[in-house]
Amino acid sequence: MKRRSFVKASLLTGAAVTATSALSIAATDNIKKPALEFYELRVYSLSNDKQQKLVEDYYRKAAIPALNRMGVKHVGVFTELKPAGHTKVYVMVPYNSIDHFDDVSKNLENDARYKAEGSAYLNSPPAEPAYIRIESSLLKAFTHMPAMEVPPDRPRIFELRQYQSASESAGKKKIEMFNEGGEIDIFKRLGFKPVFWGETLIGSSRPNLTYMVTFDDMEAHAKLWKSFGSDPKWKEISSIPEYANAVLISKINSTLLVPADFSQI
Repeated sequence: MKRRSFVKASLLTGAAVTATSALSIAATDNIKKPALEFYELRVYSLSNDKQQKLVEDYYRKAAIPALNRMGVKHVGVFTELKPAGHTKVYVMVPYNSIDHFDDVSKNLENDARYKAEGSAYLNSPPAEPAYIRIESSLLKAFTHMPAMEVPPDRPRIFELRQYQSASESAGKKKIEMFNEGGEIDIFKRLGFKPVFWGETLIGSSRPNLTYMVTFDDMEAHAKLWKSFGSDPKWKEISSIPEYANAVLISKINSTLLVPADFSQI
């Protein structure tokens, strides 16, 4: 009887341990990862000051208020720090999810107030268009920076950087370098005050990724990039053969921007 009771107790204990382990694994699997934001980056090509004013007035008076009503918290509107010719207008719109992006697009179509306040832009005649063209890209946030981080509200310069890759696999590897490789952490530690990182899902010059960092002024810009290049952790990860720039990056585009006085970023 004693032996039978001992075997029974052992079986019950083993079953309990197994069940507990299974529950622990299930609980770990069910831990929700932070939802990744989506970003729409619009670049307006303009031919004159009148077009610039029309586009900026549209965002100031109509688009930003409407987007805020629909749950978009921060809309960034920027012009080039040193334009070649007439400036372009850059607009950054964050969405909580791809469904949010879809809902906002539909709701704008049915928003009478938005249409009325944005009429001059939305209904500009062919002879006097509001812009030459819009280039628009849809980006998905990186896992190690799943949501936009708005920098302190004071005068500053923004740098928008795009890294193009020769292949999809190289592009994914560069994203891995920013995430698991620890490159995003270096930017944050050094004080770049990054705003977002995003993989371009739809847009031109794919495969590419785009990110935005900020500086107090051009002196800080030079100082921070110098510190980045000499950072021991950066030297460590960039020396890994599979993370070499020559392997992962085929072209870098960099644009220095300043926010409009009504920009929410």
